[in-house]
Amino acid sequence: MIHLTRLSHTPVVLNADLIEHIETTPDTVISMTSGQKFMVLESAEEIIRRIIDFRRAVMRPSVAGAPAPSGTRGSSAGVPEDKIYGED
Repeated sequence: MIHLTRLSHTPVVLNADLIEHIETTPDTVISMTSGQKFMVLESAEEIIRRIIDFRRAVMRPSVAGAPAPSGTRGSSAGVPEDKIYGED
């Protein structure tokens, strides 16, 4: 989810995964996969930066060396735990 601002200065939070495309006409218009359109104050470049930041934050726990979320260690496929997480 990303926080943006409508042209009326009202905050809006959008699901970044449902953005179909972004146009600059000169206002920034976000078209969603549902067909909804949002006009926002932020530039297309700023929206892209926020999407990247959001996705990095979501992926951060899976970076090597970070603890796995509770209940995810081990394997039902018979692969030793040290092989799954790259431990020596």
